[in-house]
Amino acid sequence: MNSLTASELRAEAGAGGPAPVAVRLERVSVRYRVPRERINSIKEYAIRKLQRRVNHDEFEALREVSLEIREGEVFGIIGRNGAGKSTLLKLVSRILPPTRGRVWVRGRVAPMLELGAGFHPELSGRENVFLNGTLLGFTHQRMRELFDKIADFAELWDFIDAPLRTYSSGMTARLGFAVATAERPDILIVDEILSVGDEAFQEKCQARMLEFRESGTTTLLVTHSMRLAEQMCNRAAWLDHGAVRAVGETSKVIERYHGA
Repeated sequence: MNSLTASELRAEAGAGGPAPVAVRLERVSVRYRVPRERINSIKEYAIRKLQRRVNHDEFEALREVSLEIREGEVFGIIGRNGAGKSTLLKLVSRILPPTRGRVWVRGRVAPMLELGAGFHPELSGRENVFLNGTLLGFTHQRMRELFDKIADFAELWDFIDAPLRTYSSGMTARLGFAVATAERPDILIVDEILSVGDEAFQEKCQARMLEFRESGTTTLLVTHSMRLAEQMCNRAAWLDHGAVRAVGETSKVIERYHGA
């Protein structure tokens, strides 16, 4: 994982040219090894490993993916389940290294990859705000300063001291989005999080994402909603079985996706 140097960024931008590159993937592949048989515990796995009875299959989640995403873009990633969309976001979030290829990411990343990721169900909403903020790199003092803003945006004051396990999926998504976007990140990563919750809050999230775009935030948005992709995204990529099948203007990528 690398960051672009200042000189590279200036070269990318040029005089009056396109915005600098925020994310670049060069011929990136990700390969997983998966046990062929179901193994129910770490103990069973350890015993089988010692007895050399663990057989693996290899699964390629991404194959030779090359993409450039520029500063200030809302970039959509579409494709069917299992296409490799979430794996790609984990690469950009620095959660997962590539098996082959290179990934450059410029700036602070705020990832929202899975509903409730980084939250603990037995802790209160208030406690989870501080926990999640720490995982995103904020100090305790900074989270204290941001707390009221987060609770206001999530509209959860009545439940903020209740355990997270009592929250609905929509409430959890609201809290996660509010924490991740309490301060404008350089790169915002959203994986289907806007598919839960009520329509009014989804519109509120979209408005914040568009506000961030005007300030230069780059957003990677995975969605199964073609309407949302067309509304929000400058460009899009279609992933299919780990490979990029199309990239470019959102409406044209969606047209190719539907025509497949």
